[in-house]
Amino acid sequence: MNFISKTLLIAAALTASLTNACAGVIIGGTRVIFDGAKKEASIGVNNADATPYLIQSWVDMPEGNANKAPFIVTPPLYRLDAGQQNIERILITGALPQNKESLFWLNIKAIPSASKQANALQIAVKTRIKLIYRPGSLKGSTPEEQADKLTWSRSGNKLQVTNPSPYVINFNEISVGAKQLENVTWVAPGSVAVFALPAGVNSNQVTFKVINDYGSPGVAHQASL
Repeated sequence: MNFISKTLLIAAALTASLTNACAGVIIGGTRVIFDGAKKEASIGVNNADATPYLIQSWVDMPEGNANKAPFIVTPPLYRLDAGQQNIERILITGALPQNKESLFWLNIKAIPSASKQANALQIAVKTRIKLIYRPGSLKGSTPEEQADKLTWSRSGNKLQVTNPSPYVINFNEISVGAKQLENVTWVAPGSVAVFALPAGVNSNQVTFKVINDYGSPGVAHQASL
């Protein structure tokens, strides 16, 4: 067997292992909205596989912030047997702004039990989803309802969006003219986000969709540069 064939086989084995691991442990949501009027939030973790897993969970600060996140997850480490489900509770441990949302990352790592087969490859899979703290004072509105308050501008090959609202606005897609941008993310409350424009964009018309609290894209919004 030549080197290329061996490489392809290894890649296929890794892909299959990752697919099985991802299918085995199912997280009950693509994001968690922490209602600031309550003391805790929760999310379900289900093992649909025939293999037990060790589940480890924690919360991180946004990128570039080395501080400790003001949340704990309980239980932080536990065994989840085949066919079992567990509810993780997320508790707040510190003070957060009460006039705007705050964004964090919830990490859930699934570590499969050791295989009895010789030379078996075991892969731990980490799921990372947004944890958004929403103060009780913001109850009654949603990020989707704030989308038309965003302002857009262009600087060279960059698209800039300014968010005057107190909500974290997560984008499903952004297009300028007929060209869709790649790697769009979000814009924090009272902040500016910058995204790279595709080559050849000469339109002033922006079309975008915002992801709602349930992880689904909303209606298309229109704006001008």
